[in-house]
Amino acid sequence: MTPEPSPKQRIEAGHITEVSLIEMVFPEQTNHYGTLFGGQALALMDKAAFIGASRYARRTVVTASSERVDFHVPVRQGQLVELETRIVATGRTSMTVEVDLYAEDLLTGDRQLGTRGRFVLVALDAHGKPTGVPPLQPPATTQQEHTAPAP
Repeated sequence: MTPEPSPKQRIEAGHITEVSLIEMVFPEQTNHYGTLFGGQALALMDKAAFIGASRYARRTVVTASSERVDFHVPVRQGQLVELETRIVATGRTSMTVEVDLYAEDLLTGDRQLGTRGRFVLVALDAHGKPTGVPPLQPPATTQQEHTAPAP
């Protein structure tokens, strides 16, 4: 017997603040040293930021700028890259997305931060004009934090 499909669900704007993507590093993405081209890393990070911002705003979004990007360790051909995004700030029409790119050895599971950067994306309306995004809600605090005595 086949189980019945679950009912359709909707995740409203402003609820998803984190997204993860996993990609494999193939030879055409690497330089003559066998490591991921910096431009390829930036493209993957921009793609992840785009997906994170789109899911957060539930709007068409475009990249307005990339802020500081730091390359920590080379990512080698054959490694996985896991991109973790977080919406860290919102403006009236913009979202700042922090992206961490981790390099992971597929066979051993060893994992290391490869690159970290921030991207600013702007939400657009149907006419291509900047439009509002939901304000970022502060992280929920636990009951213990509310009842702890002040230092």
